[in-house]
Amino acid sequence: MTRALYAIGDIHGQLRLLDKALRWIEADGGHDARIVFLGDYVDRGPDSRGVLDTLVTGRAEGQDWICLKGNHDRFFEWFLHPDGPRTDPHLLVGYHWFHHNIGGLETIQSYGMGRPDGVRQRDLARALHEVVPEEHKDFLRGLKLWHRQENYFFVHAGIRPGVSLEQQDEHDLLWIRSEFHDDPRGHGAVVVHGHTPVDRPERYSNRINLDTGAGYGRPLSVAVFEGDEVFNLTSKGRQPLHTRR
Repeated sequence: MTRALYAIGDIHGQLRLLDKALRWIEADGGHDARIVFLGDYVDRGPDSRGVLDTLVTGRAEGQDWICLKGNHDRFFEWFLHPDGPRTDPHLLVGYHWFHHNIGGLETIQSYGMGRPDGVRQRDLARALHEVVPEEHKDFLRGLKLWHRQENYFFVHAGIRPGVSLEQQDEHDLLWIRSEFHDDPRGHGAVVVHGHTPVDRPERYSNRINLDTGAGYGRPLSVAVFEGDEVFNLTSKGRQPLHTRR
């Protein structure tokens, strides 16, 4: 990798943290660099709309930003499906986008809508269609599932071990956890992912986790890939991200 590549973990409506991360990249000399966003732009945090505005505007202005799809982004996309709201079958029984553990309520509130008590989901989806900008809907529909660059494979949640990277199922790319985390085998590339919150960025021989819980008010992580080196980027600059044994 001849020039620096940056990756940003799960943002979850935390516009203030996203703005800060972009300033760190700017200070690191990455004004025109490629940035891979690992998905989950919405839900839980206070300003999902602002996060999408930033990403849509940046790409429209020509920034080399690759935006991947997270499971929370698909919740939003599916709720706005033209045939009516769709529910993700991976959710536990009794869960839905507006469950307090999921965060859809915070997303619709960022678009100026109130708590949807006593409202049918079909009617709420129609009302939401009226306030969500078309460019946001296009953004959600156009999100990529993965991005491969040299020896790195960027994705939201992870991959199904033993399945070629090009043949991965969308459900696994957005949802997988333990089957992927616990497998020590090489995957043909180092998988860079988010989805599962950890206290600090974690680098293993076969994967790197950049979800440090921004959706729960914790820091948003940025990694820098340059040559064979990987760094954690903070307000203090680059810090080597060492491989765990």
